[in-house]
Amino acid sequence: MEHKTKRFERIYFALVIAFFYLPILYVVFFSFNRSKSLTNFTGFSLKWYAKMFSNRSIMESIGYTVACALIATVVSTIVGTITAIALSKSKKVMREAVLQINSLPMLNPDIVTAIGFMLFFTSLKIETGFTTMVLAHIAFCIPYVILSIMPKLRRLDPNMAEAAMDLGCTPMQALSRVIIPQIKEGIVSGALVAFTMSFDDFVISLFTSGPGVSNISMYVYSNVKRVNPTINALSALIVYVITAVLIIVNVVPAVKDRKRRKENAAHAEIA
Repeated sequence: MEHKTKRFERIYFALVIAFFYLPILYVVFFSFNRSKSLTNFTGFSLKWYAKMFSNRSIMESIGYTVACALIATVVSTIVGTITAIALSKSKKVMREAVLQINSLPMLNPDIVTAIGFMLFFTSLKIETGFTTMVLAHIAFCIPYVILSIMPKLRRLDPNMAEAAMDLGCTPMQALSRVIIPQIKEGIVSGALVAFTMSFDDFVISLFTSGPGVSNISMYVYSNVKRVNPTINALSALIVYVITAVLIIVNVVPAVKDRKRRKENAAHAEIA
């Protein structure tokens, strides 16, 4: 009975993995198709990648997407980190109230948030464009950064900063040399989530951007109803970049940790 249960769990796990990843592999595979067909592979070719890089609209959408995501990630990570540290030092009532408010943008449907931003900019007579899109992205990314950092701050000794200042650190040194290194995993996680949310956003971008400003999601949506193999190439390129980032984020720390362990073991042997 136990053997059958384990077998069922393995089959179920394999089906779930296939459900999530086969569509991605399908898109990547047909991005190398010679013809426009999305069902019949006629031969290997890189022409759709060449057409993608020569398409000005696609290049502009990639530029807007990357620029917006990078700016939103940097600003939201800095603001979210400072806010999270300040909240960890605040009174419980204030901290809980702010955290409840912080959860609202994440619980709100995107369409409600998008309409809210659009009405806000319209009421202030601000012309929508790249700047308003970036501001909207920063606003909805900050809560995710705070949420990623707060658990790390809760594990810290509340007297750590005071102990550092007693030993001669200035408040800024205590923050940069003691607190931030202890919560860097949460900061990196928050930054990655912020970048992903900004890079992937469609609804809020649609309502807060102006004429001539289009990110990847908006471009794909405008071309999805007709056969356009360059979309496969664009989607595959995004998969390559995300895979590379995930490898770097996971492999580099593991290599550093392994190197540090070897150095510690060598020092221990010498001692």
